[in-house]
Amino acid sequence: MKVKLNMQTILVGLGLGALLTCFFLGVDKKSAMGAVAVVVALWWIFEVLPLSITALLPLVAYPLLGIMSTKAIAPIYMSSVLMLFVGGFLVAIAMQKWNLHKRIALTIIQSFGSEPSRMLLGFMIATSFLSMWISNTASCVMMVSIGLAVIKSFEEIHGENSESSHFASALMMAIAYSATIGGVATLVGTPPNLAFTRIYAMSFPSNPEVSFGSWITFGLPICVLMLVTAYSVLYFVRVKPHPIPSLGTDVIDDEVKKLGPMSREEVYVAIVFVIMALLWIFRKDLNLGLFTVPGWSNLLPHPKNVDDGTVAILMAITLFIIPSRNGGRLLDKRAIEEIPWSTILLFGGGFALAKGIQSSGLSAAIGAQFAGLGDVTPSLVVSGLTLGMSLLTELTSNMASTEMLLPILASIAKSSGIHPLSLMVPATLAASCAFMLPAATAPNAIIFGSNKVKIIDMVKVGFLINIVSVVIISFFSLLIIPKLMGN
Repeated sequence: MKVKLNMQTILVGLGLGALLTCFFLGVDKKSAMGAVAVVVALWWIFEVLPLSITALLPLVAYPLLGIMSTKAIAPIYMSSVLMLFVGGFLVAIAMQKWNLHKRIALTIIQSFGSEPSRMLLGFMIATSFLSMWISNTASCVMMVSIGLAVIKSFEEIHGENSESSHFASALMMAIAYSATIGGVATLVGTPPNLAFTRIYAMSFPSNPEVSFGSWITFGLPICVLMLVTAYSVLYFVRVKPHPIPSLGTDVIDDEVKKLGPMSREEVYVAIVFVIMALLWIFRKDLNLGLFTVPGWSNLLPHPKNVDDGTVAILMAITLFIIPSRNGGRLLDKRAIEEIPWSTILLFGGGFALAKGIQSSGLSAAIGAQFAGLGDVTPSLVVSGLTLGMSLLTELTSNMASTEMLLPILASIAKSSGIHPLSLMVPATLAASCAFMLPAATAPNAIIFGSNKVKIIDMVKVGFLINIVSVVIISFFSLLIIPKLMGN
């Protein structure tokens, strides 16, 4: 039987060959860890195997190469950060099950009116808000279906012409970009944010915790500025140069009528969602610069034992307890099956990679090579890093890219004297700045599949948004974030 040689097959052979060579030669921990890190990185970048399966490689490679035992590395694959992800995802499933997310979106859009520019803004605000709490992909899929209905109505009224084409492409890009941007605002908005909190805690255990509340103090302003940027670019590039007649609001009004009045289940889910968000935001002391809001966890006998994961799981369990009118509960066992366990394995693989780099001494060795960066202008280092990361994630998984680079950036920060938040945060945020290519993010791929957007249009608009986003992230990372975090 002939084996077809392609890039994936070659990389599998090279990767296994490198690891076997390390095993038989008995190389030191640092060299072995370097080999594992390179193999995992290449397999992630080129998706040689499913990303979640590659993430399991440390469980085999570490004990065989003498880096860490299986007992030591296995617990790294499940942490409180992942409990935050699981709990938040279950609440998001409840919102989708009872159509609360759709009601929120339609209510926001309806309030903006039928002018194309205002409707565009309404879609962007609704999509970004949803993406703060539910997956970017889920929010984008729902909003695209509503957007396509609006486009169809517009074409029926005004015909399929250049104006409708420009409006359609602008609306689709607005939905995709705002789905990605919304994830920047909160820790649960997109996987790279959660990966950062865990890797940062592992690398700098004595530094203050990055909580949901502390993240949102800078994540939300960055999200708003990026949203304004995306809207401005879309408006001036795609809408203003091509006069578009006013749209009717019939489609949105009809969708709202279909939902009917809020059901009891929707109300319960909304209450749980609001309580969860407030408990997350105000769990720890919230430093707002001019003053500090005391956290509710200070009232508990053991405040250090409670974290954002505790809140998320508490709220998720509540949804399994509250009854619904059909005799069941707001959530049932089927919700467990909807949790993306492959993403959780990917999280765990990244954390295992970070732990191995740290415990093997490889992080110190890498950091020593970049000690001279402390003499380079910080703004140059941060802006270059942010731009490079945004370009990298146009071609690779943003989650994989983040988990590969953050442990290295942590070691560089230790050796160069640059504040770790000034390196790790911009890299994390830049992982969400992939606006140019259809394959860069799931939302980009979804709108491209609608056949309403051309690649050249995405590249033109996305490039401008990328550049401005790099400036915004660099500014916050250098001047504002370390102060807000109290570091």
